[in-house]
Amino acid sequence: MCGFGGYLGSIRDGKPLLERMTAAIGHRGPDERGIFTAPGAGLGHVRLSIVGLGDGQQPMSDPSGELTIAFNGEIFNYVELRDELRARGRRFRTSSDTEVILHLYEEMGEDCLSLLNGDFAFAIWDARRRRMMLARDRMGVRPLFHTLKGGTLYFASEVKALLEVPGVSAEIDPIALDQIFTLWAPIAPRTPFRDIHELEPGHLMIADQNGTTTRPYWQLDYPNRDERPAYAEESRAAEELRALLTDATRIRMRADVPVGAYLSGGLDSSIISALAAGMTSQGLRTFSVTFDSAEHDESAFQEEMAAALGTEHRAVACRAGDIARDFPDVIRFTEKPIIRTAPAPLYKLSGLVREAGLKVVLTGEGADEVFAGYDIFKEARVRRFCGRQPGSRIRPHLFRKLYPYLPGLQQQSAEYLAAFFGAGDVALDDPLFSHRPRLKGTAATKM
Repeated sequence: MCGFGGYLGSIRDGKPLLERMTAAIGHRGPDERGIFTAPGAGLGHVRLSIVGLGDGQQPMSDPSGELTIAFNGEIFNYVELRDELRARGRRFRTSSDTEVILHLYEEMGEDCLSLLNGDFAFAIWDARRRRMMLARDRMGVRPLFHTLKGGTLYFASEVKALLEVPGVSAEIDPIALDQIFTLWAPIAPRTPFRDIHELEPGHLMIADQNGTTTRPYWQLDYPNRDERPAYAEESRAAEELRALLTDATRIRMRADVPVGAYLSGGLDSSIISALAAGMTSQGLRTFSVTFDSAEHDESAFQEEMAAALGTEHRAVACRAGDIARDFPDVIRFTEKPIIRTAPAPLYKLSGLVREAGLKVVLTGEGADEVFAGYDIFKEARVRRFCGRQPGSRIRPHLFRKLYPYLPGLQQQSAEYLAAFFGAGDVALDDPLFSHRPRLKGTAATKM
């Protein structure tokens, strides 16, 4: 990852401010730092070099000096885009994906976002139009925050950089806090901090002398049942899925540094690791986290997969007390209250990768959401089944089969199970049906 910060507006001492902002997020980019200032605008960048190691310094300007970008992320299809731009007569001075964005913006303006396949957040200062464009990737993998102070727009990859702006403070937003304890997270563009906002996933912002305009450039599309692609054979669907996963892994392996992979022992990371292992001639390095608790530990599966794939495997143990010790650091980097401790073992795992000298790892994150792998999806089907006969004393026993690894749940009565999982007390067509038990469990109790 990299990080950046900047401003649009008339301020004094722009360069010292950018230096403080980039210093606050220096952990995001240990390789290089850069500052760009122009009348009424400024950009600062800290770099973790992955593509274009020797010539991808940022902020990066085009030859005319009228376009300047600060970019965090990776454009996975930059090779294809660069070839298309060269075919149209474009000349490149670097081997980085950053320069590809600059050329696309010069040709297409904000419409260039439709061509980018990647995880990204960036800011482009357009001196000709006297405007700043901020953009964030479709799923919001890369963060981007902003605030308005004294008529000047400030933005950064992390909130802590914005706290370097005079007059900006880390004041808790009580509405966001209520959302966190009810819905597990603040609803974007709101953040836990009053008057500090995040650019929503799949959105862009145009800022100029007339103010700011924010709009989506992409949004999720959920087709109706009759609009979904139909497959005569399951094998055809499996073949297409394999092709998509293979291509997605292939383009993420593009880097000028070694690429490793997380290996949890589950299906998702195992599939990604298996695909990646066949795409590297140097051997794949995999990383896992283990637990003392047998309920959580998956080291046997991790070791089995690592042996089958022939990877160079390392694991780090997460022992009793580690989560409590690491949690303050986790909060410092997440910059929000967290009601689950799961990020702490992942933080420890990322530390192992860093100790191994790697900058890039592949993960299976997001697969359970896309492929309905979480137990919550099966649970929702059982809850609907129970909801159709809310008085049944037999149907709630099915919840035990969903969670055989929770011994406390096995001892509960059918009445308790029905009450705990909300079987029959939620409308079956409620858009939040699957999450109601969790929301109920973390919502504030009304007195």
